[in-house]
Amino acid sequence: MIHLRLLTAALLLAAPAVAQDRIVTDATGRAVSVPADPARVFAAGPPAATLLYTLKPDAMVGWVTASKPADKPFLRPQAADLPALGRLTGRGDTLNLEVLLSARPDLIVDYGTVNATYADLAGRIQDQAGVPYVLIDGSFADMTEGIRRMANLLAVPDRGEVLAAYTERTLADLDALLAGIPQDARPTVYLARGPEGLETPARGSINAEIIERVGAVNVAQAETRGLATVSPEQVQAWAPEVIITIDRDFAANVGTMPEWQGIPAVKNGRVYLAPAAPFGFIDAPPSVNRLIGLTWLAHKLYPDAATGDLRAEVARFYDLFYGVRPDDAALSALLGE
Repeated sequence: MIHLRLLTAALLLAAPAVAQDRIVTDATGRAVSVPADPARVFAAGPPAATLLYTLKPDAMVGWVTASKPADKPFLRPQAADLPALGRLTGRGDTLNLEVLLSARPDLIVDYGTVNATYADLAGRIQDQAGVPYVLIDGSFADMTEGIRRMANLLAVPDRGEVLAAYTERTLADLDALLAGIPQDARPTVYLARGPEGLETPARGSINAEIIERVGAVNVAQAETRGLATVSPEQVQAWAPEVIITIDRDFAANVGTMPEWQGIPAVKNGRVYLAPAAPFGFIDAPPSVNRLIGLTWLAHKLYPDAATGDLRAEVARFYDLFYGVRPDDAALSALLGE
């Protein structure tokens, strides 16, 4: 974490003079005075950066981490090469003070978990730095309204309504699909992270929220509501019917790893590598990118029930949310086909 006293002094000198003539209430209940039309917005973490990009890319002052070469073909050219600024929130906050100051933000936004820790961080940084800081709930349950709130905050309500309407339709279509699938036909799922596959988000974690939202059962039960490290023996005991992974090496090697043999998902060839460019379909980050993840998961988990053309829907989503429509070759590479 950066030293807040240094941030206070430096940002008060560097922040642009922008009229703050609107009051918004964020997810913590704080009343925040914000610019009428924010022009330079700093995203506190990856979920906020993703949502900011989809709504108002011209207002971005940078990314949390630099875009990877594989991501850039799926991003608008004006945003693909924005600098990496670091993060204020989440695991391993890495904010570089000098880079942030040179960006001169007139607004800080965060999108994701809402709890006392994040509320305290937002209040302290805003009070000591003199830059308005707004936190918006990033859960699936509040996603549609979260998009609208962020869009209104950014003064792009029309754009927000387009994305919110897509979100409503996606969730409604998913619920209609799930209504026809009995509970005993919904698979148990293990979400594998890392090259060994032994890091996993526990049930109730925001990183695993998509598994539960798509109607499946997350087998990982742990005392934490975050990421847990488990043993191969524990995964064997859970015996998941499907394994979803975000790690390419694990997906390539799991079939020959002795400790994973006999697990139903491995035995039946139901280990799926989630697409990850420019943002992950499952989490990485847990933001609006998960919407297309729901559609992808529905086709993987319920292949006999899912309808529609997955490739066409991925192309449509990328065009609408990311401003880039992948061609057939890019879609094949993205989906591993």
